[in-house]
Amino acid sequence: MANKLHAAITGVHGWVPEDRLTNFDLEKMVDTNDEWITSRTGIRERRILKTPGWATSDMCAEAVKGLLEKTNTKPGEIDMLIVGTITGDMVFPDTANTVCDKIGAKNAFGYDINAACSGFLYALATGTQFIQSETYSKVVVVGADMMSSIIDYTDRNTCVIFGDGAAAVLLEARKDGTGIQDFVLRGDGSGREFLHMKAGGSLRPASAETVANREHYAWQDGKRVFVQAVKGMTGTVEEVMRRNKMTIEDVNWIVPHQANMRIITSVAEHLQFPLDRVTVNIHKYGNTTSGTLPLCMWEYEDQFKKGDNIILTAFGGGFTWGALFLKWAY
Repeated sequence: MANKLHAAITGVHGWVPEDRLTNFDLEKMVDTNDEWITSRTGIRERRILKTPGWATSDMCAEAVKGLLEKTNTKPGEIDMLIVGTITGDMVFPDTANTVCDKIGAKNAFGYDINAACSGFLYALATGTQFIQSETYSKVVVVGADMMSSIIDYTDRNTCVIFGDGAAAVLLEARKDGTGIQDFVLRGDGSGREFLHMKAGGSLRPASAETVANREHYAWQDGKRVFVQAVKGMTGTVEEVMRRNKMTIEDVNWIVPHQANMRIITSVAEHLQFPLDRVTVNIHKYGNTTSGTLPLCMWEYEDQFKKGDNIILTAFGGGFTWGALFLKWAY
């Protein structure tokens, strides 16, 4: 709808570490092999942050610096910065605050959103409100995780899946009909049983016992998560389409969370949506949790055209899930 103010993505930029962890590297670490990993996940390699003293905020800062340069935006022009992450530098302060400091965004405030793999989706929907309400002019939304910091590299079920990475988008107001049109966000806290980190929070604070028991790593019931992810992502995409009177033919691209190639394929099949219009980069980066959606948009940016109807969808621990419909703005 022209003349109505929407929050539009006016730029996207990603950053991943240089170090690669390939399936062949993992063969030397756990009882697995390249064929097994590729056939079950679609992943061939993932990036791992090894720079001494660096953490999630540094990946965020690199992604945001690239975004600002690309969009010709000064750090002081940013009003707000939101980071979707489950691997913040510290329990507190929040990573967004640290990122603002590292990039020199002196006029910005921010906070983190912890919704596991749906973190970027939730953060994008949140940032949208501040633009649409005309509270702020420039909001940066980042999705980033340093999953290598919470992965048990002796557990072959999880260590083959995850990687590190970050990407950021700039949100600004547009009245040309482009921008974020609608979203559906869902949650079911009973899902925490199937995907969580056992210790490190107030329920089980860090102790010699929790460390010895290897409880500070991500854990999941893969089969249960798979079923719920396909159901949740498919259902919310269908709901967004229904609410906006769209058919599959009206959608140019679906950008799904890169959890597992089988999940991505299953969602496309359930929707009867052609796979060549589904963004995929899981083979290069693995599951970067909150980083997957913006990293996909960054990699496919050259293929998106102004006015394209794009649906983002994700599913994460909690459970958290949802879908967001936007019209590409450039």
